[in-house]
Amino acid sequence: MTKARLSLFQIWNMCFGFFGIQIGFGLQNANTSRIFQTLGVEIDHLAILWIAAPATGLLVQPIIGHLSDKTWGKLGRRRPYFFWGAILTTAALVLMPNSPTLWIAASALWIMDASINITMEPFRAFVGDNLPDEQCSTGYAMQSFFIGIGAVLASCLPWILTNWLDVANTAPAGQIPPSVRIAFYVGGAALLASVLWTVFSTREYSPEQMAAFEAAEAAAKGEAVTAEAGLGRAVSAFLTGGAIWTIAGLAVAAGVYAARLEKELYVLAALIGGFGLAQLVAGQLKRAGRTANGFSEVVEDLFAMPATMKQLAVVQFFSWFGLFAMWIYTTPAVAAFHYGASDATSAAYNAGADWVGVLFGVYNGVAALAALLIPVIARLFSRRVAHALCLVLGGLGLLSFLVIRDPKLLVIGMVGVGFAWSSILSSPYSILSGSVPGRKMGVYMGIFNFFIVIPQLLAATVLGLLLKTFFGGQAIYALVLGAASFLIAAVSVFAVNDPGEPKRLAKSLS
Repeated sequence: MTKARLSLFQIWNMCFGFFGIQIGFGLQNANTSRIFQTLGVEIDHLAILWIAAPATGLLVQPIIGHLSDKTWGKLGRRRPYFFWGAILTTAALVLMPNSPTLWIAASALWIMDASINITMEPFRAFVGDNLPDEQCSTGYAMQSFFIGIGAVLASCLPWILTNWLDVANTAPAGQIPPSVRIAFYVGGAALLASVLWTVFSTREYSPEQMAAFEAAEAAAKGEAVTAEAGLGRAVSAFLTGGAIWTIAGLAVAAGVYAARLEKELYVLAALIGGFGLAQLVAGQLKRAGRTANGFSEVVEDLFAMPATMKQLAVVQFFSWFGLFAMWIYTTPAVAAFHYGASDATSAAYNAGADWVGVLFGVYNGVAALAALLIPVIARLFSRRVAHALCLVLGGLGLLSFLVIRDPKLLVIGMVGVGFAWSSILSSPYSILSGSVPGRKMGVYMGIFNFFIVIPQLLAATVLGLLLKTFFGGQAIYALVLGAASFLIAAVSVFAVNDPGEPKRLAKSLS
């Protein structure tokens, strides 16, 4: 028993919701630093305020993945999460640009990211659930296409409103410009409409059908589908590892306090210590025989990751560190380095910020087109070679910001970034989907998000400190660090074993 091949239009319907999700995500990425600076935040404190987004993803995505694996109702398995997540995200998009104070803006960012995660995580598993292995690359490429198109609209909306419709892009000190507010309203409406299209135009396989597909695949490989109860990491390993990580977290916190280091480093201590505490709790629950709960299952699955997933984790870590550096610091970097402005209320700064929106639109537009080309490169060479090539292009693109002084020519670098972004959104998931069991597609997609979130938390912790300590607070050098991270990720791709590659090549040659 195998999954039916879907038509291009059916795959289109499955992925169309990502168009709206990326509008919300793109508005957040392109305008959050601008909103925070408008409300009085200094450059070296920007990163820590962005921490709400990755911290929320770290908690929400594996929980939503686990829950959606076990959900079945009138809307199916994943679609209920699309539906409610879209409603919450739309509300947050209306709230954020109307924030009168910094703490309300930071809270709105947290609500928005939690809501986007509720919607986005099941979309990744949705493709793996409904497409046969040979169509997964097409499915994730289609998601990348819609992500690119949605992000183009999101990134350019404030600029379009200002330059085509004469909506003001400046406001008195402490107020968000009208062009930004209206852009968020338009984005909220588009997000809700596109996600609802996917919810009501698609269907899902039942849990019984998914189990039959997994059993048939295991039989074809000469394997058996085994129950996991009673298996997994030993209690002693949980307790020992938990104690070591907890002590390490406390030691880092004590060192930060004793040396009077930046407060952002307490986040790093909390991340280390939190991982330790999670293991201690999981160990105690397992010792008591109380493992029939979502927390224990997620922690067990974390330590039982397939080898390919562990290898991809390294690639994801450096890829997303580079992306987060770009998202946080491109606006202040371009405003200061190319427009000579650091005052967030000045016309020059806002002209630079608007141009960054256009640049983000360029790389997302390129990403949409690259999504059509990357599968061709993968068929000619391999998915690993295609992904590594795109990451190299992204690294060179970010480096160009240090060399190019004419802001109009920065679009050249964004072409490379667009290829990297498109591949980051599709290639790792295409490789991953063939290496995890179907019954755990949601939770493993959620756990995979750890290796997106952790580098973002690290970036939020150390980037501001690095800029202040070594680069005189110049935001342009955050983009240089991001470029280096992309290049490290490109090298790491070649350590990944792609188990679906031989089967994919055989099908392409037949």
